[in-house]
Amino acid sequence: MSNIHESAVVAKDASIGKEVQIGPYCVIGKNVTLEDDVELKSHVVIEGNTKVGKRTKIYPFASIGTPPQDLKFKGEVSSLQIGEDNIIREHVTMNPGTEGGGLITKIGNHCLFMVATHVAHDCIIGSNVIMANNATLAGHVTIDDWAILGGLSAVHQFVRIGPHAIIGGVTGVRGDVIPYGSVTGAHGKLAGLNLVGLKRRGFDRETIHDLRRAFRLLFANEGTMVERLTDVTELYSGNEPVMDIVNFIQSDSNRAICQPRGESAE
Repeated sequence: MSNIHESAVVAKDASIGKEVQIGPYCVIGKNVTLEDDVELKSHVVIEGNTKVGKRTKIYPFASIGTPPQDLKFKGEVSSLQIGEDNIIREHVTMNPGTEGGGLITKIGNHCLFMVATHVAHDCIIGSNVIMANNATLAGHVTIDDWAILGGLSAVHQFVRIGPHAIIGGVTGVRGDVIPYGSVTGAHGKLAGLNLVGLKRRGFDRETIHDLRRAFRLLFANEGTMVERLTDVTELYSGNEPVMDIVNFIQSDSNRAICQPRGESAE
């Protein structure tokens, strides 16, 4: 049985699962779905076609599912889908999709969104992602599993951030970040690999060594990127993490690849 505080305003057409807790002064719109064991602490606003997955916790003054901050948005029907076991802290904002981006914003499972983080329209976020305080995403950003964004970082629209990548605090990201990459600086530059994250997540020593050698080859000053990708593929075709990077670079994108300092995308 759900526990809804008497001061909460819950639309009669909202779908409320089992054992949901809705705290004081929350406002829940008519097209909202809260799955089992969701917990809203207090003063949470959830609007639009928004689905919140099981056991997700949302803290005070979060604004979830309100219209996108996009002047091209004309009220088209779009949605926000939030997975299971997420933690959404105070003052977080998340917007649904737009016609120009597939009409959906989607978040995976087991993510942590710290205070005042922002997920804009049409973003696709994987699972186990961490966004630290005041990190912000522009529209159409894709973030893969296990990525970490430092506090006050900002990601340009249409940027892709690969799995296990880490973005330093107060970093502006304008280019795609390779899987396992580490990006730092006001105008974000690739600083190497996320070695700490690789070790924490159990990557073995040989795999990490191959990743480091492949990284040096890919971002060397000799030859073109196409030539370097061919060389790395020939040497490390059996190493899945290395091929994650190769495939990421070769895939279609609206943005250039984020490069080490002093390098430019080719």
